[in-house]
Amino acid sequence: MNTRDTCTTPLPTQAPAPFDRLSSLLERFRVRAHLFHSGPLCGVTHFAAAPGRGFLHVLRRGEMVVTHQPQAGPPERLEVTEPSLLFYARPLEHFFHNAPTEGSDFTCAALDFDGGASHPLARALPPLVLLSLGKVDGLQQSLDLLFAETDRLRCGHRVLADRLFEVVLLQLLRWLLDHPEQAHMPPGLLTGLADPALARALTALHDAPGQPWSLAQMAQQAGMSRSAFAARFKAVVGDTPADYLAHWRLTLAQAHLRGGRSLKSIANELGYANPSALSRVFAQKVGMSPRVWLEGLAA
Repeated sequence: MNTRDTCTTPLPTQAPAPFDRLSSLLERFRVRAHLFHSGPLCGVTHFAAAPGRGFLHVLRRGEMVVTHQPQAGPPERLEVTEPSLLFYARPLEHFFHNAPTEGSDFTCAALDFDGGASHPLARALPPLVLLSLGKVDGLQQSLDLLFAETDRLRCGHRVLADRLFEVVLLQLLRWLLDHPEQAHMPPGLLTGLADPALARALTALHDAPGQPWSLAQMAQQAGMSRSAFAARFKAVVGDTPADYLAHWRLTLAQAHLRGGRSLKSIANELGYANPSALSRVFAQKVGMSPRVWLEGLAA
């Protein structure tokens, strides 16, 4: 027996175990789709901006021009010449221009983001994501099911179409995580989740926001040194790790307060020694006390 080969043969390197970057985020902060149109659009169609409201349009056939107000973010005029997805994650007024003879065909849903402008995805996404349908892997099967429901009236078709739109949205988010450069994603949550090392640290923060996270513990989750982790996090996400964690905790606090929970019941859960500590940080970051913030929501 040759013991040398047995002792010196290197063990195979194990690839990092796969993990879910989106589920805990979307379970805490839901996005609900509501089908409101299926069929052709003719002339000029106006889509107004409303708080907490986004849109997911599917251009199935035809061509069109999309316009936005000056300095709204996206280009003032876009020509769409092939079947495409148009995803507006934030309230943004836009107009579709369709010639009556061209036969453009659409399926459209409104999107309601829990927490409105404070929804983590609404903050992280660009104002418009425009993608050819052929670019998104695995999308066609979901679209076939969606179109089958919207093309004819059957019992429960609207409820099922809403859920299928949410499936399409989830597949789109998966694609954005895998192709952040092609989607021109700004620095933020999604670019962080698209980074293999940072994604593990971010997911750990999302899952356990009340843990007393140190920079060393966050860096350990990413498998990096503290200095390398801090520099990469700032460059990719746009915040320091400590600022991101504080903002994430406040986002969760706002969601709990909207749901009727008290500061006392959530302070320890979010890593604060007492309700007064949470209230002070809330006022520093939001610019008003939790009580005044809640009164503004009620108004």
